[in-house]
Amino acid sequence: MELKERARKIMNVLKKTYPDARCMLRHRNPYELLVATILAAQCTDQKVNEVTATLFRKYRTPDDLAAAELDVLQKEIKPTGFFRQKAKSIRNSCVAIVKDYGGRVPDTLEEMVKLPGVGRKTANVVLGECFGKPGIIVDTHFRRVTGRLGLTRNEDPVKIEADLNELIATGDRTLFSHVITFHGRRICVARKPKCEECPVNSLCDYYAAQGSGKSARML
Repeated sequence: MELKERARKIMNVLKKTYPDARCMLRHRNPYELLVATILAAQCTDQKVNEVTATLFRKYRTPDDLAAAELDVLQKEIKPTGFFRQKAKSIRNSCVAIVKDYGGRVPDTLEEMVKLPGVGRKTANVVLGECFGKPGIIVDTHFRRVTGRLGLTRNEDPVKIEADLNELIATGDRTLFSHVITFHGRRICVARKPKCEECPVNSLCDYYAAQGSGKSARML
């Protein structure tokens, strides 16, 4: 089957399987989602939502966070892990937003990745959710699942994004990212994936390799 057609079929099945697939980080605007996404690195969405529920009552705008005391901010976000680096990235990105963008989160990938601590994954989350500019969001789940499915042979996030951009229509990229991530959390888990329960196992290279007795690479 041609790879683009296989990707389309996978998306159609997973959209029906996960009709609730969406960004799980609570936010009211691009600023809040940007901060929440930085905090979400190596942390669950649930824990981030617990932290930001208090954080955003105190820091309502990028100006507020730009003026934050670093040691205080570290304590406030400590439950999300890697709090020293995250605090630095969040404050520095807000300083840049205030200084270079008039207090508004930029709405292009090129400008957003110039912000300290903001990579393509974070930028694509914010662009897709807040600015109507869908993009492929390569997180740990996305990397693992698309690799097992055979939609990419790359491991570098930038190359994975480029591969999937070739397969997924522009308007579908954010939703595709969400359904793949949901699938990675619920069925195609890192250890002992639930292949027999998988609704797309007939379209999966990893499952086919297991069935044929070949060794399948655990991604």
